[in-house]
Amino acid sequence: MSGHSKWHNIQARKGKQDAKRSNVFSKLSKAITVAASQGGGDSTTNFSLRLQLDKARVAGMPKDNIDRAIKKGTGVGADATQLSEVLYEAYGPAGVAIIVRGLTDNKNRASAEIKHLLSKNNGSLGAAGSVQWMFDLWGVIAIEKDKLNIDREEFDLKMIEAGADDIQDDEDEVLVLNKIENFQKVLNVVKELNLEISRSGLEWVAKDKITVDVENEEKLGRLFEALDEHDDVDDYFTNAA
Repeated sequence: MSGHSKWHNIQARKGKQDAKRSNVFSKLSKAITVAASQGGGDSTTNFSLRLQLDKARVAGMPKDNIDRAIKKGTGVGADATQLSEVLYEAYGPAGVAIIVRGLTDNKNRASAEIKHLLSKNNGSLGAAGSVQWMFDLWGVIAIEKDKLNIDREEFDLKMIEAGADDIQDDEDEVLVLNKIENFQKVLNVVKELNLEISRSGLEWVAKDKITVDVENEEKLGRLFEALDEHDDVDDYFTNAA
């Protein structure tokens, strides 16, 4: 498994304690805008937009913010803007592999800032293809274990029947991994079971995890916190256990 869930949960807890600092709504707005600009503002036909709207609702994002972000992406209104999705491949402390997914209106500025951020936190920007080969892109559905109000064996069976490729335990969550073409079908089944989803979307999942020592784990935590706070960073994925 990628190790992303562990680090994601650490940052999520910080985010709950200080929502302003985490810029959750700002990042969600950007993701919605990009999805709308690429596939239109109708979530019934735009799969990427539907995923982002699900995330926004889980986060409690106000409807006005959501509508405004969609209008930005579809070129409606004075706030219409053009954002691009960017992917950075990087190395962190102890050679940990990191994929950073960004959303920005200025690729050159974002690249320079991410490179500087990595350098300040014992990391470095890698060349295209240097890290991505260590990961696979999956549709991931995460459910907190204490909210899995269904027999585990029954849940696993229903997920497999729906088309899930793998079901794994990671920290405090159960993770359902799916091929992209099966993701929406499996997600619909999870919703039909009335299960609360902690997150869902496309994630870069590491093929193999590596363990880091305490010193480097602390350095990684600082690096990931810096990435989390950067306005242009939408998400990050790592092979650190």
